[in-house]
Amino acid sequence: MQVPSPPPHPWRLSVAPMMDWTDRHCRYFHRLLSRRALLYTEMVTTGALLHGDVPRHLDFDAAEHPVALQLGGSEPADLAQCARLGRQWGYDEINLNCGCPSERVQRGAFGACLMAEPRLVADCVKAMVDAVDLPVTVKHRIGIDKTESYDFVRDFVGTVAEAGCRVFIVHARNAWLQGLSPKENREVPPLRYELVHRLKRDFPGLVIAINGGVTADDQVAGQLQVLDGVMVGRQAYHQPWWLASWDAAFLGAPARELSRETVEEQMVGYMERQAQAHGTPWHAVARHMMGLYNGLPGARRWRQVWSDHRLKGRPAREVMAMAHRREPLAA
Repeated sequence: MQVPSPPPHPWRLSVAPMMDWTDRHCRYFHRLLSRRALLYTEMVTTGALLHGDVPRHLDFDAAEHPVALQLGGSEPADLAQCARLGRQWGYDEINLNCGCPSERVQRGAFGACLMAEPRLVADCVKAMVDAVDLPVTVKHRIGIDKTESYDFVRDFVGTVAEAGCRVFIVHARNAWLQGLSPKENREVPPLRYELVHRLKRDFPGLVIAINGGVTADDQVAGQLQVLDGVMVGRQAYHQPWWLASWDAAFLGAPARELSRETVEEQMVGYMERQAQAHGTPWHAVARHMMGLYNGLPGARRWRQVWSDHRLKGRPAREVMAMAHRREPLAA
């Protein structure tokens, strides 16, 4: 009898935190595809938790584990309190966002601009490490603006590591704080994987995972020969069926039988439970699975049905049946 291999450390392969995308419904969908990949929340600001609706931001389905809470903030005491909330709600990891370049985040004095203040980030990390018995990790860039010196990111990692952070997820691009939109910041600054590889050589005792531009198995495999982990962002969202191969290919799990139809059926059951428990409309869930049949015949029509605003009043199970019929949609 073949005994399944134990899962590797959690950061070997993960789905990136993505604003407006990786909400609880998206994560449930991704978990149906991969049982072992680490999933991240959208960034949640400390202000939203300390002064807002905590259950709305932190509630999630137990099936999502392992799942990490990404926080945005720069006040050590506030981050410590939010880390405690994350621990109380059952998250497996607390991650600090030091990579988002948006103007809104900059106005809050956190995100990528924190890379210019490594001592402050170290204080934030120490406060969270002291507050919770969970891994406290940092996601960051390789630099900000036109600063392209390796010394900048090396010193940042070294300073923050001294405060107790053992895991760094590195987006291998600079963040330009002026002149580029968040979307452009994911595409325009060049990828420089070699700087992330150099971090691993200089900090062999740390877990170093890479993010940015990884879209295929061969890239994942290549990075895992050098680094401890790979984080995938937009490709995982737009081509979600890729996740179905991750557990066997990279995460030490035996291959399992899984079909797109089974996943869709499970998502409809989830939609029905969410509607009953929370009044969540099915289209708020369905928007995340639009890429499920990408590349297959009929995928375009299937997407059209599931995104047709005229069907929002119909039951999700009825919409699923319509999506697999061949007759054209009504005008």
